[in-house]
Amino acid sequence: MKDQAIQAFNESAEVKLKFVREHADRIVTVATLIVQAFREGHKVLLFGNGGSATDASHIAAEFVGRYHRSRAPLPAIALGADQAALTCIANDWEYAEIFARQLRALGQKGDVAIAISTSGNSPNVLRAAEAARELDLVTVAWTGGKGGKLAGLVDHPFVVPSTVTARIQESHITLGHVLCEMVEEEFFAKAL
Repeated sequence: MKDQAIQAFNESAEVKLKFVREHADRIVTVATLIVQAFREGHKVLLFGNGGSATDASHIAAEFVGRYHRSRAPLPAIALGADQAALTCIANDWEYAEIFARQLRALGQKGDVAIAISTSGNSPNVLRAAEAARELDLVTVAWTGGKGGKLAGLVDHPFVVPSTVTARIQESHITLGHVLCEMVEEEFFAKAL
């Protein structure tokens, strides 16, 4: 079992290192866009299913609460966190609309929409990415494998070079933490 644990950690590290080599410039670009959005009074809207919904909530909480430093809250919303909205939309329209309808209600030009799907093919995430584009939001995707349909629908796709869901999700949460750290440092640098 010890060898299995070591192998899992090694695989996770290798995927993350390959990912960052491929996406370092894009990480900087997206961090800069998020800082710009916050400076201009806009927000970040995150969404995904299952573990990706949890990642969306986790990162939204890091922005609203804090990451490293005590500071003013930053506006971020996880669209999977409102049970009443989710169940109302799923019941009255269809499940594929649960994020798109919320984006149409809450999204404004200049906001950043972060779509999270390990496969890149979740119908409700795809529909929301399309809605975000229609609203002229900055669109970002966190996905894996070959990116699925989602990678082609957004301005800034992050595709984790793995088909293993666990490795993809581990890279997604690391990406989220790195973005939080970079945004927090840049946004509040002058406050020191």
